[in-house]
Amino acid sequence: MDVRFLGIGDLGEVPSVAVVVDVMRAFTVAGWAFARGADRIVLAESADEALALKARHPDWVALKDGPPAPGFDVVNSPGLLRSVDLGGRTVVQKTTAGTVGALAVKEASLVLCAGFVVAEATARLLRARGSDDVTFVVTGEDGRADEDLACAQYIARRLVEDDTDAGEFLRRAGESRAAAELTEGVRRGVHPDDVALCLELDRFPFAMVAASEDSLMVLRPHGMGDRSS
Repeated sequence: MDVRFLGIGDLGEVPSVAVVVDVMRAFTVAGWAFARGADRIVLAESADEALALKARHPDWVALKDGPPAPGFDVVNSPGLLRSVDLGGRTVVQKTTAGTVGALAVKEASLVLCAGFVVAEATARLLRARGSDDVTFVVTGEDGRADEDLACAQYIARRLVEDDTDAGEFLRRAGESRAAAELTEGVRRGVHPDDVALCLELDRFPFAMVAASEDSLMVLRPHGMGDRSS
């Protein structure tokens, strides 16, 4: 199996299969959005695009990272989102790293978005598809974010090993710069439980697949099973 770990800026040719990893917090939040009933997540290229989509579709839920802002309904925090009822709603998500990474590989034949909360489901889908050439996009810190790299390496290991111990990978993520910034309040729009929620291994039974729909990059759950949170 040919596996690569690249930052967004290191991407060259379009990968065949891309797994875009953002543990803290875009794709942990996406997992929670689906668990709270969201039908789909539109990945916006900019805050302006997110607000424009919201203006055209007032019933959509606009989500961004950082502090609350006019026009946005929720922020990119799993701790804050887990109590929101999103039953049947479309969420528009714009974040600094995760959504940017997914849009950067939108031409790939298969795009998965992942964090620890959907790690096993992601590996299971890759195995089912027989993916021999996988590019993991490490979105944070120009490809150096250890929480994202640790998660990517764990999923890659699960592709070939049945009994991989997640402990060391989760430890690295918990000691990452992003985890420290969330814990210490450096980042805005944070709930005290965010780091712990981002480190919940296999919290959800579904993978998350992004694909183009009507000129938009749309993320949907694959193999939902139980939606309950």
